[in-house]
Amino acid sequence: MVQVGDQVPDLELETTAGKVKLSDFRGKKLVLYFFPKAFTMGCTRELKRFTELYDQFKALEAEVIGVSVDSVDTLKKFAEKYGAKFPLASDKTKEVSKTFGVLKLMTASRVTFVIGPDGVVRQVISNLKKAEEHADRALEAVKSI
Repeated sequence: MVQVGDQVPDLELETTAGKVKLSDFRGKKLVLYFFPKAFTMGCTRELKRFTELYDQFKALEAEVIGVSVDSVDTLKKFAEKYGAKFPLASDKTKEVSKTFGVLKLMTASRVTFVIGPDGVVRQVISNLKKAEEHADRALEAVKSI
């Protein structure tokens, strides 16, 4: 698994807003959160909470990207239904999840990576009881960067 202090691998992601590379976010803070499956209860609560807090992330010059192994079409429907203000990325090939060490049973585990402007992982958030807590913990981590 990618750990605190590691340089983030420069991978390309196909998102609901088009293709992006992780290096595109150099100079900004980035919250990259992996979630198991669109439209499930926990993942929906998590998306809603990140959306509620998104303006606070932006005020801190941070971007948020949610990643799952769902297709881009599924993620677009998910984002539209719940009003996501940030892109969701499809890891259909599971390569990004493998590289970050979060692939479990052919889906991504719920893990959030908080990345500094230098591309170095500052915090890894996992094993929380409530999915939506990831957004609050990530916001606190971004404030400390």
